[in-house]
Amino acid sequence: MSTPSTTTATWPDRYAASMMGTFAPPLALLVRGEGCYAWDDEGTEYLDFLAGIAVNSLGHAHPDLVATVTEQMSTLAHVSNYFASEPQLDLAERLQRLAGAGAEGRVYFCNSGTEANEAAFKLARLNVVGGTRPRILTLVDSFHGRTMGALALTGKPAMQAPFDPMPGGVEHIDSTIEALEAAVDDTVSAFVLEPIKGEAGVLPLPDGYLRRARELCTQHGVLLILDEIQTGVARTGEWFAFQHEGVQPDAVTLAKGLGGGLPIGALVTFGAASALFQRGQHGSTFGGNPLVTAAANTVLAVIERDDLVANAARRGEQLREIIAGLGSPLIDGVRGRGLLLGVALHEPVARELAASALAAGLIVNAPNDSTIRLAPPLIVGDAEIAEFGRRFGQALATL
Repeated sequence: MSTPSTTTATWPDRYAASMMGTFAPPLALLVRGEGCYAWDDEGTEYLDFLAGIAVNSLGHAHPDLVATVTEQMSTLAHVSNYFASEPQLDLAERLQRLAGAGAEGRVYFCNSGTEANEAAFKLARLNVVGGTRPRILTLVDSFHGRTMGALALTGKPAMQAPFDPMPGGVEHIDSTIEALEAAVDDTVSAFVLEPIKGEAGVLPLPDGYLRRARELCTQHGVLLILDEIQTGVARTGEWFAFQHEGVQPDAVTLAKGLGGGLPIGALVTFGAASALFQRGQHGSTFGGNPLVTAAANTVLAVIERDDLVANAARRGEQLREIIAGLGSPLIDGVRGRGLLLGVALHEPVARELAASALAAGLIVNAPNDSTIRLAPPLIVGDAEIAEFGRRFGQALATL
């Protein structure tokens, strides 16, 4: 528990005086959470339909997760990768099973989504079978993280510009099957993509896109690497978004919802891709330590036990119905899948709407000027969805 400050400065002043200016000023000082709700320092209650940007899979202060972290912290929290631990092995085997990677699949643990994509970038560089493969493909308007390799993969030039030159060899293509067919050939080592582009406004790929990508990547010996950092861990109504399409990638990156609030990332490989990394070619001091892997095991176990994969699919449909029932002329439809949804707006007022929602006690966010993103905890139920409808309707009425 942190020690309360004795300073008379307000928390916004303290934030401005001590934190780097890498983020916008915080919206509130949150001090407590329970389930799908959180409270600030003034006692204001918020219905949390962002879940830390798809991180808090089990909501706030889930008793099973609290118990696991407490017990693990009291026995073995960190040992370095000179040693193995039971939680680490359990989680790797569980991810092999849930992803369908099988006995040939392998798992690498790190601390975040951007680190998982850094590992994927290096994996791509190792795919040189059949000759020189200098090219890595990703999508325009994609987002894969903010470290240099992950930023190079990200299809947002404005984010890259202050840090140019980027690591070379990455090409960004349009999200059309025609552009895909024109770009993939024997000079490509990997194609890295999000099944749903979350930071672009929860934009799904065209019908049949993943299946065609799989066909072309197989034909040309290209690694198909799926960034499921936002879509994975039951978020879309399947364990992984690629399972909706009946395809198998060569690798998938995970983070966010995997730890339920603790920092963990993972790269899961399939088939021959599992043999590319050799000893000493990558590593992480904290990656896969007993504390975070124990937490992730509990997150996945609760999702399985409580059938939260099906809950995500069912509640996503409920949310679509609730939103349509609001009858707002501002709403232009709903994109996404399961509990990762983007409410499209006719006008570029998403940031104003997110602010009005917060004033109404509802946490959502605006990834761009014309989209509201919803990513509630996977435990969300009838009562919370009904309350969302009331508070979101209240926010819409202010515009």
